[in-house]
Amino acid sequence: MNAIESVHVKGFRSLADFRVDDLPDVAVMIGPNGAGKSNFVRFFEMMGWMLMAPRRLARFVRWQGGADDQLFGGHARTERIEADVALRTSVGRADYRFSLAHTNPDLLEFDDERFRLRTGDSPTESRWQELGSGHPEAKILEARSADNGGVGSAASAIVETLRSCSCYQFHDTSDRSPIKKTWDASDWRRLRGDGGNLAAVLHFVEQNDVHRYESICYHISRILPVFDRFALEEHHDRVILRWKVKSSDKTYGAHLASDGSLRLFALVTLLNLPLDLLPRVILLDEPELGLHPAAISLVGSMISSLASRRQIIVATQSSLLVDVFELDQLFVFDLDGDATTVQRMKSDDYREWLGEYSTGQLWEKNLLGGYP
Repeated sequence: MNAIESVHVKGFRSLADFRVDDLPDVAVMIGPNGAGKSNFVRFFEMMGWMLMAPRRLARFVRWQGGADDQLFGGHARTERIEADVALRTSVGRADYRFSLAHTNPDLLEFDDERFRLRTGDSPTESRWQELGSGHPEAKILEARSADNGGVGSAASAIVETLRSCSCYQFHDTSDRSPIKKTWDASDWRRLRGDGGNLAAVLHFVEQNDVHRYESICYHISRILPVFDRFALEEHHDRVILRWKVKSSDKTYGAHLASDGSLRLFALVTLLNLPLDLLPRVILLDEPELGLHPAAISLVGSMISSLASRRQIIVATQSSLLVDVFELDQLFVFDLDGDATTVQRMKSDDYREWLGEYSTGQLWEKNLLGGYP
């Protein structure tokens, strides 16, 4: 399974000097508001953008308020972002390292970029492929075409894994939310991070995998008893999210579903999609928002089930969601001044407590840290 093994980041937002090693198949990030959990998620989002296509790094930086906002304390305090990411890929273990320096007009450019495929027992035996400096967009994209002792295949595997890190945050359920609008029915290959193309994805699943579609509807009805199934009809190559209640022929639009129901629709669909429609690494930012407690437990069990086939990183404030996972899967985020710190929990350190309290209760009692 393609996955992230470790991440070392310096200078990105609150991640002044941040490192996590031995990331498990499910990594659950907890901690107070503002501790940096979302910044960790945004770091992966930035890598996904910069490895997607030319000029995407510049677009991400502008979209996120400029380069100064991406640097820890601004560029007057921090000159560059440095990152070292270790991965498991389809061709073996690999490393991607880069440095992004501030440049005018408030953009970032590569100060260094390199990668390697690890050979032998020691990483020091592996040769780095250096890609130079001064370029505004990632050159590893070009390295994929190299024909030099597997260099191209290594670059392709790294790009495939990191580009497939997808961040999901289904918070926007306002009247202008994309999830409530008609959508291109052909846009079904990957659920978008805001869930905007949910209707198109569900329409495709209904047409091509009825058993899976029925399973999605069943799980939603476990939390929303009046829910029967979705009512998805394609008109002029477009589809809109509608649903049907039990014991009635009437269908309802997404605008008549509660915020929590819409988020439940998106989460249950995402976590039950066929593997070829899922990214390699899934990042969920506060998936519990607006959900009923029973829905939070259901989503947690689905995350645990999917984690045997996809790596999932979750940022949460919910003790109910934390309860679903083992202590060894928790990472406690906190602040030292304005810099993010992280501590990985170990079950052996809390063995006596675990006999009496759940993981969520240990967090609520502030025995794990990560409280304001």
